[in-house]
Amino acid sequence: MPIRVSLNVVLAERNVKSKDLAEYVGITEANLSLLKQGKVKGIRFETLERICDYLECEPGDLLRFEKSIR
Repeated sequence: MPIRVSLNVVLAERNVKSKDLAEYVGITEANLSLLKQGKVKGIRFETLERICDYLECEPGDLLRFEKSIR
């Protein structure tokens, strides 16, 4: 997948627990874990907005596009 999720990095930088973020965002810890691993096909803008609000970051801090080598 060319979109890389760096949510783990941002959580560690801010010393935030997944449990606290999941509760604030309104998703399960299991779904947050899948998101952190990059194992989701998409994310709602509302969910992304709440994550960014809680972590005080921009979407680009969490997601980045990596070109595939061909």
